[in-house]
Amino acid sequence: MRPSGFRFHLDFASGALFRHIVSILRSGRASAISSNLACSVKQTGIQVIATNRQARHRYVLTDTYEAGIVLTGSEVKSLREAKVQLTDAWASIDAGEAWMHGMHIAAYSHSQLHSGHFAVRDRKLLLHRNQIDRIGMKLKVERLSLVPTKLYFLDGKVKVELAVGKGKNVGDKREDIKRRDSERDAARDIANARRRSD
Repeated sequence: MRPSGFRFHLDFASGALFRHIVSILRSGRASAISSNLACSVKQTGIQVIATNRQARHRYVLTDTYEAGIVLTGSEVKSLREAKVQLTDAWASIDAGEAWMHGMHIAAYSHSQLHSGHFAVRDRKLLLHRNQIDRIGMKLKVERLSLVPTKLYFLDGKVKVELAVGKGKNVGDKREDIKRRDSERDAARDIANARRRSD
């Protein structure tokens, strides 16, 4: 049989805990605590950071590859703020290594003024050896280009979608414009026909 003092101690402890929780809720610290807990939970799934909208306009794209990328801590924080431009970015295979060029990552909003941040620099891409060899052969023999098409978080890690493609000439671009115009006209005609039938 437990002594009566044990029950008194238990009641007192539970009452103190209840009062502490109430004080947290009243002070508004609960939202801060919950947001910190949410940040500590590992992110899952794909979160798109940026896409290269010009890629399909400039190139006929074929094979795609997923690559990791070597970044600094402040650059990753900037990517979480979506401070990146892929429009002028391109990739290459040099001396058996894959590199990204021309990607612009702005400085992190909370970094110090003189943090030594370089918005545009060459950044190493992480691919398997057989992928690097395969891509390098395509670029060399078929004279194709390696284009970054998308930047995203996958389970909290930054990934780059690379596509092998051939640059479009003026005629190809005109054909694309004609096709888009005809598709838009067809969609408009279908919408008008549905409105008339209603």
